[in-house]
Amino acid sequence: MTDLDVKTLRERADSGFTLLEILVVIAILGLLIGLVAPAALRQLGGARVSVAKQSIARLGTVLDLYKLDVGSYPSSENGLDALVHKPADVESWNGPYIKDAADPKDPWGHPYSYQSPSSRDGHDYDLCSGGPHGNGQASPGQTDAICNP
Repeated sequence: MTDLDVKTLRERADSGFTLLEILVVIAILGLLIGLVAPAALRQLGGARVSVAKQSIARLGTVLDLYKLDVGSYPSSENGLDALVHKPADVESWNGPYIKDAADPKDPWGHPYSYQSPSSRDGHDYDLCSGGPHGNGQASPGQTDAICNP
């Protein structure tokens, strides 16, 4: 064996990472994850609130179409189901107004709460999501509730 062959064998044996280098890389990755993950989770929470507001606005438009056909908004008893299935006491129903066969759900998987007439002045109905901590029984003024404007 020549000196060059021995030197090449030593370089191959010395190549790789030491335990200290691996621990430093793991520590840096841990710090990055610790700093980035909370910000990403906050963005996800904000996105769900935004989706809930947009869904409430879209359902408000659908409720307006229902009112144009029927002459009034669905009663609290009929709820949002009146947008999918014809209520017994309605004659000029021209639905279904939404495609899903089930009541619409908010981004957290809870049904929207609907009340007509509204408990607020200047509103015809209340359409609310309980938000991230709600259970589908939201009402205007409730903490974390997201309601039609």
